[in-house]
This record gives sequence, C-alpha cells and structure tokens, in this order.
Amino acid sequence: MSSPAELVRDFVNTYDVATDTDELSSPAELAVWLRERGLTGPRERATDDDLHTAHALREGMRAALRREPATLPGLPLQVRVGARGEPELVPAGAGVAGGLAAIAAATLGAAWDRLKVCAEGTCQRAFIDSSRNRSRSWCSMRVCGNRTKTRAYRARKRGSRRLQASNTDTV
Repeated sequence: MSSPAELVRDFVNTYDVATDTDELSSPAELAVWLRERGLTGPRERATDDDLHTAHALREGMRAALRREPATLPGLPLQVRVGARGEPELVPAGAGVAGGLAAIAAATLGAAWDRLKVCAEGTCQRAFIDSSRNRSRSWCSMRVCGNRTKTRAYRARKRGSRRLQASNTDTV
C-alpha cells in the first residue's frame, strides 16, 4: 500500500481538470480504484451514492489543498479515533464507505503539509512538495511552471512596450 500522502494525491488526481476526464466516472470504476489500492475487498460494489460521496470528498480535498475552506456537509463517512497513543482516524466500517473513510483519514499527519495543488489554474493536479522549504508551486516546473512564467514574462513585455511607445510620442 502507498503512503497516506500518495493515496490522497492519487485520489485527488482521479479527476484531470485540464482535460476534464474522470477516472471515477461510474460506481464500477470507483470500486475497482479502491480495490486496486487495497481499500476494499474483491467483492465490494459501489453505488451511485458512493460515487457522489467520492466526488464530493475529492473536490473537498482539492479545495483544502488549495488552502481554501472546504465543507463536506452530510458525507456518510464513519471514522473513529484510534488508540495507538497518537491522533489518528480509523475507518469505522468496511466496504466502499470504509475505503473512502480511509482516504479521508489519510489527510491527518505530517504528510498533509507536503501535499499541494498545482498553482497553474488550468492544471490543479495534486503533488507532494518534497522541497526542503516546501516552496514548490507547480506539479511540474517543466510544464506548468514554465507555462506560468512564460505567460507572466510576455505580459510584462507587452506592458513595457506600451510604456516605451508612450515615451517616444512625447519627444
């Protein structure tokens, strides 16, 4: 099984904002996704309500990773407080709801501070910031970071051309 941070990252990234594609577009796909990560048993089936819960949880997590307020009213996820001497949440049930509760519980702990959402508005992919000072802003500097910086550079250049043109008109 992957680390809690990797689980949350992978879950949030099941929806690709840039291409508007969703890995969890049906209850069957949700059940397979959870099963492949060891969060449910081989015979578990998801319902439309489970799929709705998964989508709401995923987008709530994405908002929280953007450091925006995220409320998830009425999500039927049952967790209990663990008793291993440190704060933890443990899924109270089994099945698909238990698997989704395990994802929600994975947000606790130090790894959450390393999780972020790409600052590029058209991307919004979750990533784990492994930089020493936790200052990374983009999922990929080569793609999203470069795109953002190029856009800003071009905007600055357009602004400086207008400024130069107005200076020559007054001479």
